[in-house]
Parts: sequence; C-alpha cells; structure tokens
Amino acid sequence: MTIHTPPPEGGRIVDEPMGEALSRRYLAYALSTITNRALPDVRDGFKPVHRRILYAMHQMRLNPQAAARKCAKVVGEVMGGYHPHGDASIYDALVRLAQDFAQRYPLVDGQGNFGNIDGDNAAAMRYTECKLTAASVLLMEGIDQDSVDFRPTYDDQDEEPTVLPAGFPNLLANGSSGIAVGMATSIPPHNVGELIDACLALLDRPETTTAELAEIVPGPDFPTGGVAVEGHASILDAYETGRGGVRLRARWEREPLERGGYQIVITEVPYQVQKSKLIEALAELIEQKKAPLLGDVRDESAEDIRVVIDPKSRNIDADSLMESLFRLSDLEVRFPINMNVLDATGTPRVMGLKACLQAFLDHRREVLNRRSAWRIERVEKRLHLLEGLRIVFLNLDEVIRIVREEEQPKAVLIARFGLSETQADFILDTRLRQLARIEEMTIENEYKALSEELASLQSLTSSPAKQWKKIGQELAATRKALISPRRTTIAEAVDASAFVPAEAFIPREAITVILSERGWIRAVKGKVEDPSELKFKEGDALGFLVPAFTTDKLLVAASDGRVFTVGADKLASGRGHGEPLRLMVELEESAGIVAVLAHQPGAKLLIASKAGYGFIAPEDELLAQKRGGKQVLNGDLLAAIRVTGDHVVTIGENLKTLIFKADELPEMGRGKGVKLQSFKQGGLTDIALFDGAHGPEWVDGGGRRRNWPDWKDWLGKRAGAGRMGPRGLRKFR
Repeated sequence: MTIHTPPPEGGRIVDEPMGEALSRRYLAYALSTITNRALPDVRDGFKPVHRRILYAMHQMRLNPQAAARKCAKVVGEVMGGYHPHGDASIYDALVRLAQDFAQRYPLVDGQGNFGNIDGDNAAAMRYTECKLTAASVLLMEGIDQDSVDFRPTYDDQDEEPTVLPAGFPNLLANGSSGIAVGMATSIPPHNVGELIDACLALLDRPETTTAELAEIVPGPDFPTGGVAVEGHASILDAYETGRGGVRLRARWEREPLERGGYQIVITEVPYQVQKSKLIEALAELIEQKKAPLLGDVRDESAEDIRVVIDPKSRNIDADSLMESLFRLSDLEVRFPINMNVLDATGTPRVMGLKACLQAFLDHRREVLNRRSAWRIERVEKRLHLLEGLRIVFLNLDEVIRIVREEEQPKAVLIARFGLSETQADFILDTRLRQLARIEEMTIENEYKALSEELASLQSLTSSPAKQWKKIGQELAATRKALISPRRTTIAEAVDASAFVPAEAFIPREAITVILSERGWIRAVKGKVEDPSELKFKEGDALGFLVPAFTTDKLLVAASDGRVFTVGADKLASGRGHGEPLRLMVELEESAGIVAVLAHQPGAKLLIASKAGYGFIAPEDELLAQKRGGKQVLNGDLLAAIRVTGDHVVTIGENLKTLIFKADELPEMGRGKGVKLQSFKQGGLTDIALFDGAHGPEWVDGGGRRRNWPDWKDWLGKRAGAGRMGPRGLRKFR
C-alpha cells in the first residue's frame, strides 16, 4: 500500500487571506489590461494590437507599391505569430486603421467594403484586401536597422517590436481611445502639419510654452471635419493639464429656395457620429414633437454628406433652428480629452501637449542614434573589406595563383599580405571571375564615399545639436509627404443662452387637455363646453379635463408619488382618441393618475399621501426633464392640489374632519412630509384648500354642493384627530 505524503511546506498550496489573494491577482489583471490593451504608447501612439498588425504587414512586404493581400491572410499572420487573441478583434482593429472617417491619416490601404459613416459594418475578412499606406511606411522606417527594442512573441518562436520608430507624432495625429481598469484614455486626432510645426518650434526653443504651442496647434482636427466651438481658453487648459473636452458641431449652410423659403444642408457630421442614426434621431424628434421648429429631414448623400433639414416655417430663423437641434441631437457632441498614455518606461501618465511632443522628439533622437550606430558598424565592416580588396588589386595575379594552387590559401594570404581572417574569407568567397574584374577606381570611389559617411555619422553621434538638426530635417521631409488642409474649423465658444429657445416659436393657442380613465391623452382647440359630448373608446370614460395653452407644461401626478412633465404642444390632436400617456412618460402599470395641471411658474402644490402626511411643494421644482419624472412623495399619493387658499380641510376614512391653517405645512421639494391628521385606524380619504373669508364647500351623498357656515367648529391644529363632520359629508369641492 502506497502512502502519499504531503509535499514539503505545502507545495503549491499558499496559505494567505482571501482579501490579499484577490487584491494581488486583480492588480496583476489590471496592470495587464492597462499596459497590453487599453493605453497607447506616447512614442508611437499605438496599442499592441495595432503595432502587431502593421509589423506583420511589414514582414509580409505589403508596402504601398505591392499588390494587396486578403485581410484574412493578414489576420492569420497576426494571430498566429504575434497576437494571441480572437480574429474578430484583430480584424476590427485592422478595419479601423483603414477607415478615412475614423483615422485622420489611415495607416492601412483597404480595398473592398470597409464600412461607412452610416455605421454599416465592413465585409468579412475573406472578401477584403489590404496593404500599408505611405504614412505606415514612415512610422516603420528604420525598424530593420536596430532602431527599436524587440521582445519575444507570446510563444517564443519569433520577436516583435516593443515600439515603432514613428516618423511622425502618430499619437496626436490619429488620436486614441480606450478603457482600462480604473483609468481610461481619450485623445482626439490633430493635423500632422501643425504637430510637426510645433515639434520644430520645440527644437528651435525648448523653453516654448504650451500657450505658444497652442497658437501653432489651435485644436483637434477630426477626420470628419465639423466646427469646434469650445473656445481657445478651454482647449488651452486641456493641452496644459491633459484633461478637458471639446464641443464639436456639424457644419451646415443655408440654401435659399423659391418664394423666400430656405433649407439647411449639413455637409459634415461630428466625429464618431453615425449619419444614419443621427437622421433617425432627428426623425424621432419630429414624430414625438420635441423639435417644434423642425419640419422635415432627409438624406441626399452620395459620396459626400448631404443631409437636408426643412424648417417648420420659413419665418423661423435658421440659427435658432440649428441651435435647438444642437441641444436636442448629436449634431453637437462633446469629445472628452484625457491624454492618459504609457511613457517610455511603460508607466501610465496623463501628459499635456508639450510633454507628448517632447516624448516623441526624445524617442526620435534615440531612434536616430541607434540607426546611426547600426550604420557605423556596417560601414566600418565594408571599409575593412575594401582595404583587403585594395591589397588584392595591387597583387591580383599572385592572389589568383595562391587561390588556385595552394592547399591552404587562407593561411597563405594572411601570412603573405597581412590580411585579417575576415578579409581573407571575403576574398576566398569571391569568384575568380569577379576578382579578375576588380577596378581600382570602383574600389577607391566606394572607399572614399564610405569614409566620408563614417566621419559624418561619428560626428552626428557625438553632437546633440547635429542630432536635433537632423531630426528637424527628417520631420520637415515628413511634413511635405503628409501635409493636408485642416478639416475642423476652430471657432469661438458659442453662448447658447443668446439664442431664443425653441419653445418661443410655439404659437400660443388655447386648448383643452382630455385624459381618459384608461390613460389616453389628447388636446382639442378652445374650450370644451359640454364634456358629455366627448367620445372615448368602448369601456373608457373621461378622467381629467384641463384648460391650458399650447405653450404650457403639464404636471401629471401619479399614485406612486412621481410627477411627470409633458409639453402641451406634443399632445395628439382631439380628432381621434389620442395616444396612451404611457408612451410619453415612464408610468408604471400599477400606478394611476391622481392629478393633471397646467404648470404656473411660481405656483405651489399641496402634496398629500393616503397615510395622512403632506407638505407644500413649489411647482418650479417639480418640472422634470426626463421621461421618468420626479419622485416627489415617499408614499402613496392621494392628492396634488394647487394652493389657492389659506386653510386646509381633511377627512379620514373614519369620517372625522379637521381644519387647520395652511401655513402650518412646511415647504419642500420632495419627501414624506408632516402629519396632517391623526388616525387610530385607516388613513386620509380627501383633502382640500379654501379661503377662510368664504369658507369651504362639501358634497353630500346625493352629489349636491353644500355650504359650511359653522366650519370654525372643526378648526384645530395640524395633526389633530378632528371630529365627526356634518351628516352626509363624503368629499370636498
């Protein structure tokens, strides 16, 4: 019988608190996500997946002059050799590198369907082809000259670069975005010509400030154009701190039509906004009557964007119409700026504009020195070989004799002419025919040219000033190769408050709001003289009849304690049965409607619960911007009554009645409130307000209205138990 003894000291069993174990493992996962997936490198602006795609294409020799290859082939090379993740994620990254509406300077030349600005997806990778662009070549120029460090791939079968040489500041040129664990990055694209000009300014004057750089780089330059309306001060602050944002608007123009009419044509949409979804959103605004100035929208785009917007009336000001749409739709977006990157040591840092450009320049200097050292080594080797060829030329016949006749020609050559082993091997590896054809001038010209190059390289590596000058020359050449006009216009900050609100253009007309018991709402023009003539669906009846104007906001109080806001101009016409209120607000199925009122600025409401609690609420604080309304009361709502008197009268389920002064109630925006009337059992059944100078009225069991001349006998303090009311009292009016 074999006895298994436990391994010494527990072996792979680690005894530690669960909290520490989870913290350590989660930290390792977080660091892996930050450094290997989400954050770009400040030097070349790439995350690992993009760097691996471009390097794999470089290894496949898919340069701009070569024929394109299937994207499936490229994805397979990347996945099999460098990126141990799914093919879908690799292909998505490759597609984005090829989209001219996503990349300011596309790095992949895609052939086939690579998606469009409407949000349509690219074709499958088996149908599309790709190769590198000229910009990609500039980013990888010198990568085979020991200009950057390499590391083993995930399976130790090959090597991959840790960073690309980066011939231009790609991080800021194409931007980047990503979400890691506990941090994120969002860097907008810029114009590469402006970025290189800023780099040249830093080379001339390293003490150049961010404010001076912002004069050269006034703001982001998005591939889809648009108009940035954030303002110089805000953009400068973002460049100083590395955090901020920029408001980006669609570019539009006013096109005149016949008879004094006009239409608005949108030619550029904001960055990362899908045109098709934008048009759907505008159409939904028309359908839901949320854009009173907007008449119609249609897409007339071909290769260029052309979205046509018709105003509701030709009397509407175009600027006011567009300002209202900027607020209501993605015709204006705010692009966040969070320049969180990995520095040269792989440490996450939030860097400003100057720090990013300086990090790029420092990287270019390191690349230049490494390339120079690599070239020096090879030039010295060639010069050494040329010195051997010089000797061969002077003694060509003897050398040929030794090669042909001696058993150990290498040793004889070394001993006879004082050659090194390298020189002797080179001569022996050269064909006799080539040795015989050696020309003195060819050797001397090459020797002279290489000697001059060696001296130049040695001078370059020993002089920082010459290095920076060389970097400036390379950047100037890159600028000529990539320069393109700015697409995004940098405008002054727009003060939206200076524009007339869209509601001001709604015609003020008297209407009557009709809400049925089953929740169908509509509006008829004018006043309803005889409610009995109103028609409803079978089994339905009148619930609320509210006089209002088309410019009013309706306050709809529900039994679950929420108050919703509905624009009277958005209600269906009274020709039909209307539409369900639940389509306009997020009203729970179990909740009923307690009150419907036309909002009066400055007015107040008495809010009361079935449990007998209440308070006074300012109407202005009850207006809600969202469909979900505002939670006003903590409890079941019994009544929401406009405050028009100075006394409150309540009646409980026990038929006891209490009257007290309204100023005993607190004023608050939301909550439970204070006790209105005390009950041993049951709760509140009705509540009303009245003016003490006239007294209250009540309704008996037969529905007849009655005066209450001796109401003061029931006057007391709030939260009292009250006393039995007049015979037949059921509710108040």
